Amino acid sequence: MYLIGIDISKYKHDCFIATETSEVVHNSFSFDNNSDGFAYFLSILTSLDPDQEKRIGMESTGHYGNNLMRFLDEHNFSFMVFNPYLTEKFRQASSLRKTKTDKIDARIISQMLVSRDYTTYSSKSYHISSLKSLTRFRLRLIEARTKLKVRVQNILDLTFPEFTKFFSTIFGVLPLKILSNYPSAEKLSKVNPDETFNFLKEDIRGSYSYQKFINLVNAAKSTIGKSNENYELELSSSIRLINYYNEEIKKIETQIESIMNQYSFKILSIPGIGIQSAAVIISEYGDIKSFGNANKLLSFAGLEPSISQSGTQSFNGHMVKRGSPHLRYALMNVAQTVVKNNLCFSKHYWKKRNEGKYHRVALSHVVKKLLRVIYFLETNNIDFNSNLLK
Repeated sequence: MYLIGIDISKYKHDCFIATETSEVVHNSFSFDNNSDGFAYFLSILTSLDPDQEKRIGMESTGHYGNNLMRFLDEHNFSFMVFNPYLTEKFRQASSLRKTKTDKIDARIISQMLVSRDYTTYSSKSYHISSLKSLTRFRLRLIEARTKLKVRVQNILDLTFPEFTKFFSTIFGVLPLKILSNYPSAEKLSKVNPDETFNFLKEDIRGSYSYQKFINLVNAAKSTIGKSNENYELELSSSIRLINYYNEEIKKIETQIESIMNQYSFKILSIPGIGIQSAAVIISEYGDIKSFGNANKLLSFAGLEPSISQSGTQSFNGHMVKRGSPHLRYALMNVAQTVVKNNLCFSKHYWKKRNEGKYHRVALSHVVKKLLRVIYFLETNNIDFNSNLLK
């Protein structure tokens, strides 16, 4: 059996090939991250004994290894992807010396291939990789939009603080249309109410009445705020950008739904988990079936408590918070919605609260229970059934 460890980097990849008996077949060598480099690496692989199993391993290092993974898959080579944290711990356990180079890392990955189950990367993982990129990009857009919303709110606090009292949210279609057309209280106060209300009518949702609009105009006339051309420019620009982000986020979410709908993810059968939240969880975990048990899902998310043990005493500390912050954020948010939508999760949450746990600590216990459920559903390919929960 050949153990082929690859250390991924931006411009080149380092490789080390040995056998399960530690016989070195190819000492550390490099190949470029381009077509010529891939062709050279392929020539090395094809020169190996075809009757011997070939195990290829590499670290999960962002997008730099994606083209190589696709290349290997196209040439019918399986491979395994390691969490960099595990690689680092294996390297530390293998030597007391503080040495870390690309060549050493390639050899470490080669050694790991013989000590762990060879869980290969599936074709489904390519879609999950795209899903991961899209969900993270969506989150960045949402964060940028949130900053703009905060700025709009701050400007209104200075120029027209009464405006927010007339809407449940100032970022709905109607209030944004009003602000974009009349970016100051002074301009709104001078409108013809009948003409303006007719102009706005097509964007009115729910029970927003003509009288309420009249009250808004009157509030504009007597506002304590004071605007100027700089605030107007900033407000109008911010609203245009918010509308732009809204459109782009919708496009991203449509593409995310398209990918999710290609597979039957059982996580979506859990009440309270929407398709966007499920996409984050699925994309950050990858193939959930590759985890040995549900506790490993919790560990991967960095939500397990640290443990300090000395002699006969043992203490649980704070959450270690390793792994993806996007995953932790999604899981904690989802925990809140499943508590509202499922009696069993709600009972579990309140049980922890009644034990004196703080809100977020109780939610972390809900996450732990939820991940066990998700693991069971995905590995057994069955839909959620609340009657089976204990």
